[in-house]
Amino acid sequence: MPFRPTPIRELIFMTVFAIYGATGHTGRLVTTELISRGKEVVLSGRDPDALAELAGRLPDGRGRAMPAALDDPAALRAVAAAADVLIHCAGPFAATCEPVAVAAVEGGSHYVDHSVEVHTVKRLFDTFQESAQRAGITMLPAVSFYGGVGDLLAGAVARGVSDIERITLAYAVSNWMMTHGAVESARLLFADTDRIGWSDGKLQLGFVEPRNAIFAFPPPVGPRNMIAPVPFPEAVTVPRHTRTQAVEAQLTARTFEEEQAFSSEGVAAEARADSEFTVAAQVLGKERSAAGSVRGRDLWRVAALASVEAAVRLAEGGAKTGVASVAEAFDAAEFLAALAEREAFTLELPKQQ
Repeated sequence: MPFRPTPIRELIFMTVFAIYGATGHTGRLVTTELISRGKEVVLSGRDPDALAELAGRLPDGRGRAMPAALDDPAALRAVAAAADVLIHCAGPFAATCEPVAVAAVEGGSHYVDHSVEVHTVKRLFDTFQESAQRAGITMLPAVSFYGGVGDLLAGAVARGVSDIERITLAYAVSNWMMTHGAVESARLLFADTDRIGWSDGKLQLGFVEPRNAIFAFPPPVGPRNMIAPVPFPEAVTVPRHTRTQAVEAQLTARTFEEEQAFSSEGVAAEARADSEFTVAAQVLGKERSAAGSVRGRDLWRVAALASVEAAVRLAEGGAKTGVASVAEAFDAAEFLAALAEREAFTLELPKQQ
């Protein structure tokens, strides 16, 4: 039997959210959002001093620090056992996902992460489905800006479209300032030659030569040069809830041409918030097609809001146990509308016929 200490939440009768990687940029945004919603938090990660400093700035009684290194399974289990939901914010997830996910299963907490690494997301679906179900928890990978917003848009826009031949998720991003974890994740993604894709109605594995493409974003963005495909998680997540022959994610070529993208690891949080984005979904069916989009600023805040919204919903109950994508676990259009109400972005979805 796995180690299962009595969760602190059962002793104090309140909902608790653990944030692993709490002192990073995304972790701090997640913490701030949870506190603004009146939630109790456990701050975790590998730096005891930074965690203590962050905990000391929270309102009295609203949070505490629980340091846990990735190579300390007992400490990670204790963090998970202290919470109803664990939000994993510490990339690169190819290195950090498995030990934190194992801790969530053994500690009996729901799990949400910000992974964009498609192999990591697929591995979570492949290896944790039965253990999550046995533990009675729900695990949601890739609930972030890249991957998560695309998954939600695909689910919302595809509703009512039959015989779908192709779903394209296109990201137009400018002034993106990556954190250290994001830089490491990007290097892993684009160095990978064993790509995962979805075409001809099935999962495809192997090298895919990137191509230049043009995607017509809604005004005021308009047509843009794109890198296609980019190895984002939608190829794994979207077919779980929407039947389609092909799924492809694309990213504006200019995003990585901007000088600050890979050289902004040390910038202030206020500067990092100054990104602009449009994410569009194009769903092509044999008889009719549909399109939708979101547009806004600060993709990091969107990522934090998405993961917190998912975590709060898991804590409230109703999602099936096991591993799922965010659009598989929740109503995609309603979830996007909830984010729009919190001013994450402006939302345009097709009218349902």
